[in-house]
Amino acid sequence: MIEEKDILHDTHYGLNIYAHILRKYYPDEVVIELSGKTCKPTRNPFNGNKVTLNISNQNWIFYFEDAELPEFKGNPFDFAAHQYQLSGQELLHKINEDMNLSIGEQKGFYINKKRKILEPGSDVALPKFSYFRCPVTNTQPNAEMTILDVYGAIKSNRYKRQTEELRSIREPESARKYKARNFDYVTFSGIFLKRNDAALIKHSGLITLDFDHVSNLVEFREILLSDRFFETELMFVSPSGDGLKWILSIDLKECSHQEWFQAIAAYIKATYQLEVDKSGKDISRACFLPHDPMVYINPNYLKCSFSQTPNSKCHATK
Repeated sequence: MIEEKDILHDTHYGLNIYAHILRKYYPDEVVIELSGKTCKPTRNPFNGNKVTLNISNQNWIFYFEDAELPEFKGNPFDFAAHQYQLSGQELLHKINEDMNLSIGEQKGFYINKKRKILEPGSDVALPKFSYFRCPVTNTQPNAEMTILDVYGAIKSNRYKRQTEELRSIREPESARKYKARNFDYVTFSGIFLKRNDAALIKHSGLITLDFDHVSNLVEFREILLSDRFFETELMFVSPSGDGLKWILSIDLKECSHQEWFQAIAAYIKATYQLEVDKSGKDISRACFLPHDPMVYINPNYLKCSFSQTPNSKCHATK
């Protein structure tokens, strides 16, 4: 039997239930913006898409009400009942299934991290993606790289001079131009004929989440690394020094790249009250390579048998 308290626990007190349902109606929008315990008014699909839906945390549950419809109010399960036209255990099972919560199961979308387990005899190629030489106006790839290649480049002194120079520039426009001219970059999400979503040859199974102007990088870095839903593949400080790049694995059999981005961005907003740079929805987004001696890599990659040959493989499974 599924209990409401288990669903509330795995959906940030029910907030993710609202986000999940609203994204069905407004897939290209940020459907919920949380400030403290109260969300900004958002569109209500059950009231002609008017911006009349109010959601707020009351005693550790997010309740809803409509500014125009006095009777339209309740808890997350009441809201879900409007969507699914179910009640009781049927409703709870539908929420569990539709949101991939996997309560009582081993696998799912928002679940505890899927750990990489090294298994001799399991031959899996490292994800590869395109590498581009600066400037950013160069849209023709120069090579293919893996996370291990990028980790080594960022950790070394290869981009140290450019990174220090960029961080010494105080004028924003000058800094932007310097970064565009002097930093190599990669497209973590795939291999391309040229940097354009339409020119994708093969998706890498990776996605980049970009956080700009983070007030406490060290603290936020540790929070993301310990997130119970997502296992970090690579993380490093952005060239500017005040942002983070978070590289995750995604399963394209479950959702598209854009659907994964929308779901993760909504989760980050609801859980940590931070906005993710919307450019992450673009498969061909450019990610500049800086110097970061504290760059984090999933330790399982370091256990891989790796060489610089085109067919290099490691023994790792998820």
